[in-house]
Amino acid sequence: MIAKYYQFDIIINKPIICTEENNAIKLEGEVSSWQEVIIAGKVAAKSKYRGVINKITVKGITVPSFQRPNFTDNIIEGQRPDVLIIGGGVIGAAIARALSKWEIDLMLVEKECDVAMHASSRNDGMVHPGITHPGSLKAKMNIRGNEMFEDLAKELDVPFKRTGMFILFNSWLEYLFGSTFIIRNAKKNGAKGVKRVKVKEIRKIIPNIPSDIVGGVTAPTTGVCPPYEMTTALAENAIMNGLKLSLETAVINLVETNNEITKVITNRGTVYPKVVINAAGLFADEIAAMANDQFFTIHPRKGEIALLDKNKGDLLNTIVSQVSANLLKSDTKGGALVKTAEGNILVGPTAFEQPYKEDYSTDYTNINALLEVKLPIIKGIEKGDVITYLAGTRAATYKEDFIIEKSKKIKNLIYAAGIQSPGYASSPAIAEEIERITIQLLKEKREINKKKNFMSVRKGIPNLKLLSKQERGELISKRRDYGHIVCRCEEISKGEIIDAIHATIPALTLDAIKRRTRAGMGRCQGGFCTPLIAQIMVEETGKNMLELTKKGDGSNLVSKFTKS
Repeated sequence: MIAKYYQFDIIINKPIICTEENNAIKLEGEVSSWQEVIIAGKVAAKSKYRGVINKITVKGITVPSFQRPNFTDNIIEGQRPDVLIIGGGVIGAAIARALSKWEIDLMLVEKECDVAMHASSRNDGMVHPGITHPGSLKAKMNIRGNEMFEDLAKELDVPFKRTGMFILFNSWLEYLFGSTFIIRNAKKNGAKGVKRVKVKEIRKIIPNIPSDIVGGVTAPTTGVCPPYEMTTALAENAIMNGLKLSLETAVINLVETNNEITKVITNRGTVYPKVVINAAGLFADEIAAMANDQFFTIHPRKGEIALLDKNKGDLLNTIVSQVSANLLKSDTKGGALVKTAEGNILVGPTAFEQPYKEDYSTDYTNINALLEVKLPIIKGIEKGDVITYLAGTRAATYKEDFIIEKSKKIKNLIYAAGIQSPGYASSPAIAEEIERITIQLLKEKREINKKKNFMSVRKGIPNLKLLSKQERGELISKRRDYGHIVCRCEEISKGEIIDAIHATIPALTLDAIKRRTRAGMGRCQGGFCTPLIAQIMVEETGKNMLELTKKGDGSNLVSKFTKS
C-alpha cells in the first residue's frame, strides 16, 4: 500500500511517499535540506514498524557509498569459514574474541588497513554507567557491558580506570527535577550507586567547580578505557585463538539464494561462510541492503572532541558534566569533561546530523562553542590548553536503539547494528549475545564445542613510562631500544614502536603506531617524533620512505626526495 504520511506534509511541507518493505516503513521523496531528511525519519520512527528505511534525497547533495581499497587480489578466494564477521571496530573485534572460544573456523574482514579506524578510535573512551534510555536494548547491554569491562581489560592488558562521573546543576529547579529523572532511570536500568550528592561533597573531589553549582548526581561505576587499544587487544586475542583477519577487504556484494547468503564477494576474493555477522558500523545498512534484508537506515551523527594537554590533567580525576533535565531527554548526553586513562582531559563530544558517514572534518565554530560551554565547568582550563581536535560519527538508526538479532528473513545473517553510544561500554555484552545467537544457529547443523585451550590473556606492548625504575632498567638491559626515547611528549621508546610494527596485528602506518603506543599524541602532535618514527618504519618494514602512509592508501607521508 502506498500513501502519503500526513505528518510529513505538516512538518516539512514536502510530499513524502511511504511504503512498507521488510516490515519497515520506507520513505522516498526529495527535500531541500538534510535536516528535513532527519525530521521525516524521526516522525516515521514513531510508527509501530520495526524500522525506518529512509531513501529521501536532498536536492543538490550526493551521498557517496563507503570508500573501498583501490586494488583487487585473491588472497581469501575460496575460504569457507563457519562464521564471517564484517567490520573491524570494537563490536566486530569483541564478537571475534567471544566466538574464538569455540571450535569453529572464524574470519573477520575489515575494509581499512587496520582495526579501529572509524568510530572505535574516534570516541571519548567512556564506559558509561547506564543511566539513560530505560527499557531499551541500549540500557540492558550498557549495564551488562559495564559490569564485564574491568575484568576484560585486565585479561587483555588494556588500561582501565573506574573514575566515576558527576553531573552538576546550577539551578535548584533543574537539580530537583533533573536528579530525580537521572536516579529514576538508573534504578529502572539497574545502574549501581547512582545518587544525589551535595555540593560540599563534590568540592572535596572536584574543588575547582564553579561557585554557582547547587548540587549533583554521582554515577560511581563510570569508567574510562582507550577504545583503540581495547579494539586492537580484542582482535589480537581472537587471532591468538584462531581468528583469520583480512584487512583492506571490502564487501562488494552478497549473493543470497533461497533466503540464505551463499557467497560474500570482496575485493580480495569470494568467501563462502555458513554464518555472516553484520558488524559494519556506519555501513551496516548497506550490508543489509546487499542481502536484500534492509529494514533500517544509518544516519551519521557527528561528534567533535577537543583534547587538552596533560599539564592540566591534575585539575580533574573523574568525569564531570553539567546538563539540564531537558537535555537528558534527548538522543545524546551532551558531552563532558573526561579524564582519560592516559591522563589527558577530553572535552566533548558534540552531536549533530550530517549526510556523510566518513567526513571527520572539524569545524571552528562548533569546537569554539563546545569549549565556551564546557571549559568553565573546571576553573583553570583555557582554550590554549587544547592540543588537537578530532571528530567521529555515531551509527544511529531512526529507532535510536541497538539491533542485536538474527535476521528475520535471511537464515544465516546476524545483526550487531545501530551501535551508537553507549556502544563502547556495551561491546562485551553485545559480543556475549551475538555469541549465543551464533552458536545456537551453528548447532542446528552440527555439534559445536568450546575450546579446551582457549587463551583468555593477551599481553600488550610494554609501556615504559608506567614501569618502575627497576623494571625499566631490566627491560633496557635486555633491549637497548627501550632506552632510546623517540616521542618526548609521551615518553615512548624506539622499542615500543618496533614492538608495535611487529605485533600480532602489525602497525604499518603512522596512525596505527600512534594508536598502539601513543607516539605523536602529545603536545607537539608528532612535530618532533614523526621523522624518527618514519625512519624506524623504513628500517623495520623494508619499505621505501615514499611508500609510508599516515592512515593507508592516499595518505603518503612523503611525496618526493629533495636530496639524493
